[in-house]
Amino acid sequence: MPTRRNEDDDRLALMQGTLDLLILRTLLPGRCHGQGIARAIQRTSEEVLFVDHGSLYLALQRLEDKGWIGAKWGISENNRKARFYSLTPKGRAQLVEKTSQWRRMAHAIGLILGPENQEG
Repeated sequence: MPTRRNEDDDRLALMQGTLDLLILRTLLPGRCHGQGIARAIQRTSEEVLFVDHGSLYLALQRLEDKGWIGAKWGISENNRKARFYSLTPKGRAQLVEKTSQWRRMAHAIGLILGPENQEG
């Protein structure tokens, strides 16, 4: 009988700069609390990307310290106190810049890796 792979085996770890970019992009439509950001990244990536909460909250603090996001206390949909994060104008500018950089990097890596059918 074939063994099932652990679901976590299919999830990918995020590099710091990538997590920052994904948080900024997730906040583009509007404010969101930390748990909502983590769920949105996981859902939008079709369950491939999983954001560790420790990493998430360190990244949120780092982005807030840089002035790329702002935070205010509010009440979540399940009636709990939570910090809601939103993109600042400086964060929007960074999102544009970082997205461009990431796409250039992904393209360059794609060139090096070549087409999928050539993998051995």
